[in-house]
Amino acid sequence: MKRLSTLAASLMAAGIGLAVTSAWSADSLQDVMKARGLSQQDLLAAAKTYVPTGGRDEFIAISSGGQSGQLIVYGIPSMRILKYIGVFTPEPWQGYGFDEESKKVLAGGRIDGKDITWGDTHHPGFSETNGESDGQFVFINDKANPRIAVVDLRDFETKQIVVNPIFKSEHGGAFVTPNSEYIFEASQYASPLENKKFYPLEEFNEKYRGGMTYWKFDRTKGLIDQKQSFSIELPPYSQDLSDAGKGPSDGWSFTNSFCSERYVGGIEDGRPPYEAGCSAKDTDYLHVINWKKAAELVKAGKAKKINGHDVLPMEVAIKEGILFLIPEPKSPHGVDVTPDGTKLIVAGKLDTHVSVYSFEKIMAAIKAGKFESKDPYGIPVIGMKDALHTQVSLGLGPLHTQYDSKACVAYTSLYVDSQVAKWDYCEGKLLDKISVHYNIGHLMTMEGDTSKPRGKYLVALNKLAIDRFNPVGPLHPQNHQLIDISGDKMQLIYDMPIPLGEPHYVVAIDAKKLKPAVRYKLGTNSRTDEAHPDAVKAGEEKTVKKGNKVEVWGSLIRSHITPEKIEAEVGDEVTIHLTNLERAQDETHGFTVSTYNVHASVEPGKTVTVKFKADKEGVYPYYCTEFCSALHLEMQGYLLVKPKGWKATKTTLAKGNYTETDYKATLKKVADTQVIIDSVVTYITSVNYKDFPEVVAMVEDAFDQLGKTKDLKAKHEGYAAKKDWESANLWAEQIWQYQVKTADLGLRAKTFLEEHGAKKVK
Repeated sequence: MKRLSTLAASLMAAGIGLAVTSAWSADSLQDVMKARGLSQQDLLAAAKTYVPTGGRDEFIAISSGGQSGQLIVYGIPSMRILKYIGVFTPEPWQGYGFDEESKKVLAGGRIDGKDITWGDTHHPGFSETNGESDGQFVFINDKANPRIAVVDLRDFETKQIVVNPIFKSEHGGAFVTPNSEYIFEASQYASPLENKKFYPLEEFNEKYRGGMTYWKFDRTKGLIDQKQSFSIELPPYSQDLSDAGKGPSDGWSFTNSFCSERYVGGIEDGRPPYEAGCSAKDTDYLHVINWKKAAELVKAGKAKKINGHDVLPMEVAIKEGILFLIPEPKSPHGVDVTPDGTKLIVAGKLDTHVSVYSFEKIMAAIKAGKFESKDPYGIPVIGMKDALHTQVSLGLGPLHTQYDSKACVAYTSLYVDSQVAKWDYCEGKLLDKISVHYNIGHLMTMEGDTSKPRGKYLVALNKLAIDRFNPVGPLHPQNHQLIDISGDKMQLIYDMPIPLGEPHYVVAIDAKKLKPAVRYKLGTNSRTDEAHPDAVKAGEEKTVKKGNKVEVWGSLIRSHITPEKIEAEVGDEVTIHLTNLERAQDETHGFTVSTYNVHASVEPGKTVTVKFKADKEGVYPYYCTEFCSALHLEMQGYLLVKPKGWKATKTTLAKGNYTETDYKATLKKVADTQVIIDSVVTYITSVNYKDFPEVVAMVEDAFDQLGKTKDLKAKHEGYAAKKDWESANLWAEQIWQYQVKTADLGLRAKTFLEEHGAKKVK
């Protein structure tokens, strides 16, 4: 420890010297600007996004990861990537898909008994309370293999994946009702709803169907209740994005569609392709659905079972007056309800106009039975003019809309123009435009799809980066551009390459609303949030072999894996349960066994299980994969897979060459280290450390480490009395190892207290 503290002192001195030298030799700000070709506008943009060391972002964004099947977490305004969340795809760093607990979550996404280990994530949505993002959960869909996942924001882990029982694809999910009663998703490409049922494309109009699924969310369990969920059968249009009503429109949902022409391509048969037939009409249909009444009808027994799932037939929805259509500009790609719930905005990407519909006018038309026609399936169609509040021409390729904290102000992406338009949807006038790079799809403002948008920033999700970043091969990153929307004019302030998948949509939330845990209750299965049946406490570790099964109950703590040796025979099934005994924040351990394709990320308090078949004899190291301490590399052990019937011969373990002098040097090191620990303890107990929960946890962990030395003094002294200097030295060295961990925690606690203004206690 003395050597360590001496090294630390030397490093500090070197650092101070370097800082002083740098201060004297630093260029002026003007010199830096000139050398790098920067303008004052560049510096202003940098200042707006800069978060100083140790600082925190104001907002947290959660982005879909596209074809990676994951989610991406980053901060705003810094645009620093903080985490990838494994959802539909195994994610090795966090052991997702490599330990037994996360394998169970992924198994929920099996389709027809097959593992689907990739996904195309598109539309994340936060759980809501009274129409506001509440920071408890985020939901995400898989377009390629129609599924919805639940991510708990207490630990940013995926807890559940459910498979849509009647869809073969979907794009419009996940959208959330104002109090998270339901998460809903729309089908995309129409298909027969019955599983394993074939109908030729010639029967498309009669046998193929679209639909809306409303997943019931049980907030107390943090899980989707599949038995209480239901769907509504819809025509074979390509249903797309959706939004839930709020305020006066609460209880209703709204869903776009395209290809309402019901065109079936066949270019190989000499027919025009889909893109021609699916954009022939001037309008498509906006679906207007009373989901609250639909839920009541399902409870009343009006649904039929398809693949064991409740589906409300289209004819019942029409008869009961819960399903209506409104013409919308052709090939729309989004419907967005205004924060006050009185209007909904639709943009048709093959039209220059953005249409603002009035919910009040829609309800008036329904109440009066004023419909201009019915579609081929008998669904009443409300006239566009009877539902419109206004239409505004914004530019080429309008797609998606988000809202500002300022009343009546909206932002719409213009795909063809590669621009963002700022406009007033109450008065129907354009306010500002800004160019982005390039071909913007979605855009996102801070909590801009809720009842209380926060304003300040907008993120443009650009499909192409082209010349914005250093080239890295034919596949370029996509570009998330941060735009300052606090003033009358929009200002582009940051380009952020996204190196994972094709992020489709992002949601952002005030960082203060997130309350993630920093540790689990000791022995927790993080995927269920329940006590793990195979957790252990220190001293309870054991290995049991029954027949061809070897089961290990082990623990992890700096810098030690218990057990350090696991023995098996070829053909044995090996199950290893590991509990992280740490209580200090961020003291995660990992675990892997060479060549057996298992990995676990074990955060403080967590218990995980890995399982594999020892199918080949040999010696296989296992170790902690997460750099956790100065002696991280020594945190190791061996899996010894013996041939069947192998008999041990008498051997002696390898030894070192320790002397009495070595033993006395170790004792001095132990005594010197204890002096440092005592001084740190004196400081901590002299201030109000109990007012800082982070420090209390570190102190508890530190004393837990120190407590492990209690019986070791007698051990090393006993061996010294026998002149067994190797055993005496090693047991004394073990005391020092625990002291190092104690001192590390104590010094971290001391630094934290000094940086956070701890006060002397009287």
